[in-house]
Amino acid sequence: MLDLDRIEEIWVTIGQNKLRSFLTAFGVLWGIYTLTLMMGTGNGLKRGFVHGIGGFATNSCFLGTSQTSIAYKGFQKGREWNIHNRDLKILTDSIPEIEFLSPITGAPLYINNVVFKERAGSFLIRGVYPNYAEIEQQHLVYGRFINDLDIDQRRKVCVIGTKVYEEMFPSRENPIGQEIRINGISYQVMGVTYGISDISVGGAKLEEVVLIPFTTLQQINNQGDIIPTLAVTSKKQIPVSRVEERIKEVLKELNQIHPDDLKAVWSINLEEEFNLFTNLFAGIDILIWIIGSGTLIAGIVGVCNIMLVTVRERTREIGIRRAIGATPRTIISQIMMESLVLTSIAGIPGLCLGVYTLFLADKYWLQNLDNVFFYKPMITFESAIVSIVILMISGLLAGSVPASRALRIKAIDAIREE
Repeated sequence: MLDLDRIEEIWVTIGQNKLRSFLTAFGVLWGIYTLTLMMGTGNGLKRGFVHGIGGFATNSCFLGTSQTSIAYKGFQKGREWNIHNRDLKILTDSIPEIEFLSPITGAPLYINNVVFKERAGSFLIRGVYPNYAEIEQQHLVYGRFINDLDIDQRRKVCVIGTKVYEEMFPSRENPIGQEIRINGISYQVMGVTYGISDISVGGAKLEEVVLIPFTTLQQINNQGDIIPTLAVTSKKQIPVSRVEERIKEVLKELNQIHPDDLKAVWSINLEEEFNLFTNLFAGIDILIWIIGSGTLIAGIVGVCNIMLVTVRERTREIGIRRAIGATPRTIISQIMMESLVLTSIAGIPGLCLGVYTLFLADKYWLQNLDNVFFYKPMITFESAIVSIVILMISGLLAGSVPASRALRIKAIDAIREE
């Protein structure tokens, strides 16, 4: 049951020395405010990374060829070699763990290589398979993506990124069926797309790229059946590192490369990168809690010291209460409640102020920046509840030491003290 007399007494006690109470409360407020900002910053970094890589399947990797570094079967080291079209079927047949496999090729970048009527711009050209859309996830604004018929018939069609669309079609009309010229060759626009991820593959984001059927671009580049890069994902519950190693083994066997040659095939494993950053952010979270809690503890120690001073100043009052029948439980609860109230009236506004600061920073600063490393730097509801619980427990602990001291005061000695 709510004891209004006790609450009024607590407020009177806290208000007897307003400056001291304010400075003590400010220490707690600053501690929880700092902890909130640090947690929000850590979450912003984590969300920024996840948002950046979010468009790519985390169980994906990219592979390509490099010079051999070990002589093998009569071939000297430093030999150049290539992946070929026939290798795609061999890889998919021999490695059942592969879910999607797409070759990637590019075209030389020339000034104003993409032209539509009087408009011209310089954009990267990339040749891919239809399943590349499953590796680098995207949203189609208009039309469709490359399909199997485009690959089989080497059609001169393309899917353009949203920035290419904005540059080539400033009036924002529907571009489907329109003819654009890429390096002097006409292609029919089949779709407009943009990527979910902020990662740049080959030096450009998906919205700044023109996608062409791989076989079409391979033929136009006069590459024969050479594949510069492979993009691959593993099936669910299978680490892509296992698929990555199997692909390397098969490619080395097909091309007479020493099994222990670590430089002949380069690869970028997004799963490993993702796990690396996950572990890094786990360490950052621990560091944030250590530093933030240290700042909060400093404020709590201030509360404890002030309560000790308060108990010392109220020695006579406590003695009189003991003399007229106040129980130890009453004395302890009074001191600890004062500590809890002092901590709460400072800590909860500090938490709210921290959340509001993060909200303002996100709304008026971070959202206006391009390629920012932070994304929605807010604390979770669970973190807020944990912070409040820690705050309450800290307030009770801060009052426990002064309360135990108050119990050691003998009534007769306290009454005699002036």
